[in-house]
Amino acid sequence: QLAPENTEMSFQKTIEHGGIGLETDVTISYDGVPFLMHDSTLKRTTNIKEVYPNDTTQNAALFSWDTLQELNAGTWFLKDKPFSCMGSLSRADQNRAMNQSIYKLSNFLRLADSQDKLVIFDLYRPPEKHPYRNSWINRTLEVILNESGIRPHLVLWLENDMRSFVQSVAPGFQQTMGSKAPVEDLLMDNIVKLNLAYTEMSSEDIRKYAEANITTNLYVVNEPWLFSLAWCSGAHSVTTNAVHTLKNLSQPLFLMTPQQYNIMWILTDLTSVLLISLIFAL
Repeated sequence: QLAPENTEMSFQKTIEHGGIGLETDVTISYDGVPFLMHDSTLKRTTNIKEVYPNDTTQNAALFSWDTLQELNAGTWFLKDKPFSCMGSLSRADQNRAMNQSIYKLSNFLRLADSQDKLVIFDLYRPPEKHPYRNSWINRTLEVILNESGIRPHLVLWLENDMRSFVQSVAPGFQQTMGSKAPVEDLLMDNIVKLNLAYTEMSSEDIRKYAEANITTNLYVVNEPWLFSLAWCSGAHSVTTNAVHTLKNLSQPLFLMTPQQYNIMWILTDLTSVLLISLIFAL
């Protein structure tokens, strides 16, 4: 909430506020440079409309790295104000945000390593006819292992394709799964962490996996009350856009019995379903 997503500034802010890890999304350029981008196109988080107005709907992976470097990745943040707390940004931070560019994966990994931070990322397979369509994982591994210098234990490897191969060439990665599965299957695949939406896990699930030494990260948790719920459930960590707010909690906002906790969690799930249903109904 303090900087444009997936930019160097956003990760520096996370580090400043004591985050234990950095989360991002990785796309591979047409000439094989992995870079950070959440959306399939560049129109929401860059100034592509001003620089290349005819290419706003083109897949981000179809641009060369040289072209991507021409784009600004920060002005949209101040213009669109995606979070309600935007008014709290200092003038210096506003100027800094306006000068952000698209960030390379290798630079992101070097930053994380220098600060001893964990990294986790969604890795997007390039579209058809892309030169790296069938070697996307290999190219990403090249950058991680040969170009970035990051220590392997800091990498929470989430991508499920070619997982056995990844383990063979990078045994130091912490294998992470993005979906629930039987404990036996997870252990067979050397999974040590689950990365799941907070609506997908119960306290019973979290305890069951913890007994097998499989920790749980829940996303996206921005509100203190929801962070407190995750805390009470036994979650090991959360992904958040509000680390500057959550860092101030030294204990949950409330304490409750297991029965009260289960009722609260069920009500949270039902509220989420209701809100989503209302959105589609309108």
